[in-house]
Amino acid sequence: MGIQPVNFHSVEDFLSFIPDQEREIVERLRQVVFDCIPQVREKLAYNVPFYYGRRRICFIWPASVPWGAVPLNGVQLGFCSGHLMRDELNWLEHGNRKQVYIKTFKKVDEIDTEMVRAYLFEAVRVDDDK
Repeated sequence: MGIQPVNFHSVEDFLSFIPDQEREIVERLRQVVFDCIPQVREKLAYNVPFYYGRRRICFIWPASVPWGAVPLNGVQLGFCSGHLMRDELNWLEHGNRKQVYIKTFKKVDEIDTEMVRAYLFEAVRVDDDK
């Protein structure tokens, strides 16, 4: 078996697989992404939804879709070029990563829609500048 024990053929397959609590978070984040970036393209990569403009802008990764040996917790909203984004509030989690920065949500009520929107707009700015 490869690095992931799942293989989804569509976003619908992905959504039907994840637990209800994660699905609620994922669906809220997806809605904010589509509201902020109407021209965005959604495509599965690594069995999770990635969102594309000129390049990869962001992704939504729930813990129930494993990657590697490190267990995840919650649902990650990842910014593919997070290292180029302005983050004066230190809202994003850098961890040991050099490029991709994330924000983790464990409950849907942790999602601050205005903050997510602001960071999505910043991610689009970075994508447009590439």
